[in-house]
Amino acid sequence: MKVIIDTHIFLWAISEPDKLTTQKREEIERLSNIIYVSSVSIAELMIKSSIGKLQIDFDPLVVAKESGFELLEFSAEDALALKEMPFHHRDPFDRMLISQAINRKFSLMSDDGKFKKYGCQLL
Repeated sequence: MKVIIDTHIFLWAISEPDKLTTQKREEIERLSNIIYVSSVSIAELMIKSSIGKLQIDFDPLVVAKESGFELLEFSAEDALALKEMPFHHRDPFDRMLISQAINRKFSLMSDDGKFKKYGCQLL
């Protein structure tokens, strides 16, 4: 299975794995799954770091690769679905992750309950 992890799942996986449920941890560790960190999440981390909302004292690209995650670029095709998406969720980063998962038919791992309203495969 191909799985995009939400930004907070990425942070928990690399620094606070006890915050992940057993099911989420097992899915991340399952060798048959490909776990992706989206460029959207990298942008979110860098923007929040630049405005002082998060302290990022590591290179997220290096840490993602060292943790066994694949990097996934956000494409123009991923962006097209944003026009038709209802506004159940106002966070632009989350909306882009949802759009990317729907467009690519990937699963999305998040603890955000609002994601369910979009009909994407949620873990």
